[in-house]
Amino acid sequence: MIVGTPRRPMAEINVTPLVDVMLVLLIIFMVTAPFLQGGLEIDLPKVATRGLDVREGLVVSVRADHTVAVGDAIVPLARFDEALSRAGAARRPVFLKADQKVPYGIVVDLISRMRKNGVAALGLVTEPPTVAHAAGAQ
Repeated sequence: MIVGTPRRPMAEINVTPLVDVMLVLLIIFMVTAPFLQGGLEIDLPKVATRGLDVREGLVVSVRADHTVAVGDAIVPLARFDEALSRAGAARRPVFLKADQKVPYGIVVDLISRMRKNGVAALGLVTEPPTVAHAAGAQ
């Protein structure tokens, strides 16, 4: 004998745990995203300019010790052209980060080699001046 109403399967999905997990993941990604932009330690020149969004392009970095990196891979200068073509530099914007201690001739040589490899959009990355540095320039 059955007493009460018969049990039927529940046809609703409880989305509360899903929303909780998604919010936790969102917070984790928001906190860790600034740390994901790696690269070489470069002391960029301080210049008052408008900022560039370097996430959309290829970053070429030059350290003070003349170490060159295309993206995240350190390459010798002899293989620089090959590394540019492997990274698809001709099809996207390229941003050059050069330490302020790097001689001007090396920077110009790299720019020339990038142009020969079909780089049409090239940006030079700098840092905004600090308050003390900006006050000393006036």
